Amino acid sequence: MLTESGSVFVQIGDENLHLVRSVLDEVFGSSNAVSIITIVKTSAQEDLLLPSVCDYLLWYAKNKEHLKYRPIWLEKSSEDAGSSEYTRVELPDGRRLSPSAYANTDARLRSEGARLYRQDNMVSQRPPGDFPVEFEGGTFQPITGYWKTGTTGMGRLVRALRIERRGKMLSYVRFWDDFSVRPMANFWPDSRFSSRAEDKTYVVQTAARVIERCMLMSTDPGDLLLDPTCGSGTTAYVAEHWGRRWITIDTSRVALALARTRLMTARYPYYLLADSPEGERKEAEITGTVPVAASLPRHGGVKPPLQTATSDDIKKGFVCKRVPHVTLKSIANNEEIDTIHAKWQEKLEPLRADLNKSLKKSWQEWEITREADAAWPEKAKKLHAEWWKLRRERQKEIDESIARHADTELLYDQPFEDSKRVRVAGPFTVESLSPRRALSTDDDRPATESAARRDPAAGQFETMILENLKKAGVQNTIKNERLTFDSLEPYPGVYLHAAGEYTEKGSKARRVAVSIGPEHGTVGPEQVKEAAKEAVQGIGFDTLIVCGFYFDPHVSEEAKRYGKLTVLTARMNYDLTMGDELLKKTGAGNLFVLYGEPDIDVNPQKDGKLAVKIKGVDVYDPTTGQVRSHDTNEIAAWFIDTNYNGESFFVRHAYFTGAGDPYEKLKRALRAEIDEAAWSALYSTVSRPFDPPKTGKIAVKVINHYGDEVLKVYPVARK
Repeated sequence: MLTESGSVFVQIGDENLHLVRSVLDEVFGSSNAVSIITIVKTSAQEDLLLPSVCDYLLWYAKNKEHLKYRPIWLEKSSEDAGSSEYTRVELPDGRRLSPSAYANTDARLRSEGARLYRQDNMVSQRPPGDFPVEFEGGTFQPITGYWKTGTTGMGRLVRALRIERRGKMLSYVRFWDDFSVRPMANFWPDSRFSSRAEDKTYVVQTAARVIERCMLMSTDPGDLLLDPTCGSGTTAYVAEHWGRRWITIDTSRVALALARTRLMTARYPYYLLADSPEGERKEAEITGTVPVAASLPRHGGVKPPLQTATSDDIKKGFVCKRVPHVTLKSIANNEEIDTIHAKWQEKLEPLRADLNKSLKKSWQEWEITREADAAWPEKAKKLHAEWWKLRRERQKEIDESIARHADTELLYDQPFEDSKRVRVAGPFTVESLSPRRALSTDDDRPATESAARRDPAAGQFETMILENLKKAGVQNTIKNERLTFDSLEPYPGVYLHAAGEYTEKGSKARRVAVSIGPEHGTVGPEQVKEAAKEAVQGIGFDTLIVCGFYFDPHVSEEAKRYGKLTVLTARMNYDLTMGDELLKKTGAGNLFVLYGEPDIDVNPQKDGKLAVKIKGVDVYDPTTGQVRSHDTNEIAAWFIDTNYNGESFFVRHAYFTGAGDPYEKLKRALRAEIDEAAWSALYSTVSRPFDPPKTGKIAVKVINHYGDEVLKVYPVARK
């Protein structure tokens, strides 16, 4: 599944680091190992020896040669390697001082715009040449190696004041802010949960900053990510934030419900798309270029509007902030420096000549003192002040040219934001994929599955379900309507696993049978049919309860076919798989829930299309044995697959109902005004018209406020 440029990140502790790395080496090849990233945890775990304070991220590529990599830049710090070499200072008036001289300078000058710099190496082991350089009255040649640039480039470095004398050699003046960032390395001490970082909301939750960095380093907007362990949905949450597509998987309905809620209630910043009118204008503003649409040819003398050149394609990325990267090469290749220097020399040289004449000196440019002597005549003082004023203006223009022609690095983690817009999660679906196969003998089963069934602990699943069913009873969606067992004992049947009694209101005792669906799988109509046939044999039972984690859509139709036998389908909560210890902490409420089927009308329209109206949900009251229709206040959301294929449910229409005023709640959550007309189309009990299905079936899925859901299939006339 992984694309050629794709990456895999695996987070692991130190105990199993070597084992997991061996597995990844075997799967991807050791040559495709990219890095081991160290992540500092919240705090050290207690240990008799050295405490563990780190987790590790193993980064592997499908193909390292084609790996997609987007560097992340961090702001430079005085604690970074090499920072201690920036010891010299340039003051705003252009004076350059050593550390000791700077320490003795007036405090006011030290605090206003001083720039740190270092004297960097000017030679390399490769040509262009070892020519002599005339600088400030001396001649310099490389002692070993070659100058890093040619004669033309060296002249521009001298004119830009980027060369300094250091002993018998020349050095390059590299300012701290020439490149104010550093590349992020593989040690992340700032990614842990803490009061100053991201608050940890869920027990099983990876710090969003870790996922964010991995995502930004290895993907672009529009790329697809897969997280096979959903947990609290942090990967999906971060992917939505940064405009990536995502798939996340979990075996627990609790995890998926948490992730769904987290996504649906999240607010995200709106980043400017590069392929949008606003993005093009911002790009033109940053780079000083003409927007693409503005450069399109005119048709009939009329220039097309800006929108004609854009399509809001997120795959073209965001408009990101940039940081200038001034290098020796960019200065040496900047021809504009020659033009600027020549322009200002026409003003500076006459002033220098007049100053020398007034003071009877023969000063070169570098020899002119910073301060005028008190004994100088007034004319010389004015010439001196004017010369230095023009000299500073010349340097300012050259510095601006250097910054303008410098290379830039994109800050992928800092796109420009439109503060007037707010963004919510895009459309997504929550789907289940469960095995629907029936295997009769161990010969037909995979070896691992057969071994699991022969394991002594294999029967513990049914025992655990029956124990919790007896304690918790069966709840419908109404608080006080719970079926409580008077007795419930194991039953030696084929499809029936337990038998017992419960009492309805009016003191009427009812015999009940229980059929338990598979631990890993879906309850199908065949199990309901066979369990019902078994339940009506002999004395028979009044009620059959079929328990399962998932139900085939056709189960609800099968459950209606058995006359006096009341067949109920009870959805089991996946919390049951967590074990008794965790259930004691979370409570045993709503472990087995009856949820009725939707009560809908399919109404043909005049134009031949269909519209669905949902009137509520028919809910069985286990305490009275009656079926009552409830209104749409009990429904949180309902979805339609307008062309159901019998296998997968695709959300083609989505609507929200429920009591209260969700419109006002949504406005408060988004802190913005909502298009009331658009919202009313979603907050509805009547669907938009749609074409009759080619498959001859539509499917309606209804979800209540507890997250319980039911799916019902309706046959309709084919298109």
